[in-house]
Amino acid sequence: MNARPPAHAPPPKETLAGTVERVTFHNADSGFCVLKVQARGKRDLVPVIGHAPAIGAGEWVTATGLWFTDRQHGLQFKAETLKVTPPTGVEGIEKYLASGYMRGIGPAMAKRIVAAFGEGTFEIIEAEPDRLKEVSGIGPMRAARIVAGWAEQKAVREIMLFLHAHGVGTARAVRIFKTYGYDAITVMTEDPYRLARDIRGIGFKTADAIAMKLGLTKEAPQRLRAGISFALQTATDEGHCGLPVADLVKLATALLDVEAVLIRSALIDVLATSEVVQDIIGDKACIFLAGLHAAERIIAERLLARVSGRPPWPEIDLAKALPWVEAKTGKVLSPSQAEAVRLMLNAKLAVITGGPGTGKTSTLDTLLRILTAKGVRVMLAAPTGRAAKRMSEQTRIEAKTIHRLLEIDPKHGGFSRNEENPLDCDLLVIDETSMVDVPLMNALTKAVPAHAGLLLVGDVDQLPSVGPGQVLADIIGSERVPVARLTEVFRQAAESRIIVNAHRINAGKMPEAAPRGSESDFHLIEIDEPEAGLATLIEVVTRRIPARYGLDPVRDVQVLTPMQRGVLGARNLNHELQAVLNPNPSTSVERFGWRFSPGDRVMESQNDYDREVFNGDLGTVLRIDEEEGAVVVTFEGREVAYPYGELDTLVPAYATTIHKSQGSEYPAVVIPLTTGHWTMLARNLLYTGVTRGKRLVVLIGQRKAVAIAVRGGNMKPRWTKLGQWLRMSPSADGS
Repeated sequence: MNARPPAHAPPPKETLAGTVERVTFHNADSGFCVLKVQARGKRDLVPVIGHAPAIGAGEWVTATGLWFTDRQHGLQFKAETLKVTPPTGVEGIEKYLASGYMRGIGPAMAKRIVAAFGEGTFEIIEAEPDRLKEVSGIGPMRAARIVAGWAEQKAVREIMLFLHAHGVGTARAVRIFKTYGYDAITVMTEDPYRLARDIRGIGFKTADAIAMKLGLTKEAPQRLRAGISFALQTATDEGHCGLPVADLVKLATALLDVEAVLIRSALIDVLATSEVVQDIIGDKACIFLAGLHAAERIIAERLLARVSGRPPWPEIDLAKALPWVEAKTGKVLSPSQAEAVRLMLNAKLAVITGGPGTGKTSTLDTLLRILTAKGVRVMLAAPTGRAAKRMSEQTRIEAKTIHRLLEIDPKHGGFSRNEENPLDCDLLVIDETSMVDVPLMNALTKAVPAHAGLLLVGDVDQLPSVGPGQVLADIIGSERVPVARLTEVFRQAAESRIIVNAHRINAGKMPEAAPRGSESDFHLIEIDEPEAGLATLIEVVTRRIPARYGLDPVRDVQVLTPMQRGVLGARNLNHELQAVLNPNPSTSVERFGWRFSPGDRVMESQNDYDREVFNGDLGTVLRIDEEEGAVVVTFEGREVAYPYGELDTLVPAYATTIHKSQGSEYPAVVIPLTTGHWTMLARNLLYTGVTRGKRLVVLIGQRKAVAIAVRGGNMKPRWTKLGQWLRMSPSADGS
């Protein structure tokens, strides 16, 4: 397959200036607007699309951006920045005042004010507001309303000008203004690094660039403190709850490009605040974000309290219960499965773990049938919508995502279910627990009623959670909680080469491909170089799999890759696959380096509590709503709108990382693996990727890379303290 020619350089940006004749649409929340502008040098009105916190007819706009042709609306100007200034001519001033934009003024009143003060109207409002009472119909109250309205608009303008001057585009500026209001300039001047903490889509580098423009030096104390916090946040993004002091100093030194001695000195200042905590993991002094440190400790306390209690159901005679279930289901449990059921029935807190084909589902089904027959109130949950749906299908009991189970409270943050408002159940079962991070486990253990049992189900050999911690591994490794390990692969499951190879990989052995030409659900296609692998992968996804297996390449085939960067990384693969699988969309919008079009497969990359969409959720772009300035995405049949300025958390998902695929199953999975991925080549990464495939797994890679992954052991361990807290007896710790 021939490589496509390199993309052309982007067209140069243009500047357009003129008077706003009409505000066709304005969304006050996102700032998105559609304007009709009488532009300088243009005979006809120009449609301009952009973002502004407030905009009115008669105002003068200077827009920087690009021309484009919309199929429905024709030639339009898409503005990246919109600088708005008040009108200066009598006609423009009257139009502005009459637009409904200024409180207390309608069209007739606007005409009278301009007749009285002419081009000096705005100066009068600002400098001599008492003179407004000279105009018929304006008394003290109306004059006060007009003055307040003018002050508000002036403040907005000043903030936008300040932000533009410091390199912040209009869409981000709107978000900053919405967050801080009229204090935006004060906040940014006093502590520009607050932007990175408070505002989604603005990272440390953007805040740092603004700080530099404001005159901060590289060695400024507030920059050093912010850099340490950001370095620690970077570590938590990689799954750690804390970081050894030496590692943190090294990370912050590289990030800030300053001497290590300055970082160590600033670390003392940061430790004096309540933001971070120093503690010991093993024999290493580590720095933690205070919230994560407290969360790991309280999780351990709650788990130890629960494990020492008795379950809320009466003692059950398994010798009678098992034959009753087996008669209903027609399935006979193996001795190890029966022993797992016995262990779970006698424990208030337990774990069941095992790989694919080891019978976790039928073991759990047996337990639930026995308990529900005894009137035990059971709740089921999983970290993702797909995992919850699968759990419901397997048990015939409704399962929810953990976030929905705990009832998100967007207004106040966090969840409605907690110690004061616990869940109404006698047993809570969590599936795919390997995906549950420390903050979510903290929220869960808060919400389980004191009397209830808690059962954690998951495959501990998979990758740990995307978020900080390794909760399931730490609980099992502590040896303080009863654990049922299922290891026997059942005969029917052993007929699947996906399952056989998953267990081979987990045991440190190379996967075995089916003999050439034979029917199999697992294939290994060897390549020499990543560039050759790209052409092969596109052909496999778009042609070979649909032709041989009848699977839809967009709906049924998921490419899973070890990392974001590189020729076979998720970013490049998304661009390449989108160009082939959705080449000529009827309409599209480009934001934050991606094109979004109807039919695109997309993924949410952060937890968005307002929209109730969470990190890793997969959806499909349904339509582009040009009037509302939003991309509408369907997630499991639920429509969610993303204003153009808030598309920074949405990414195409024709390809995604193996980390992001946890908890999901796909009809077909294609995994590229080369030595270019060497930093991520690990046994549990490949094992997790392979076990995501339901009907088909195709591994496209270099044999050397597969061998490195299989024989190189698991990903580096995470710096967490939950296991240590659990191994301490409550009395020894003073809890």
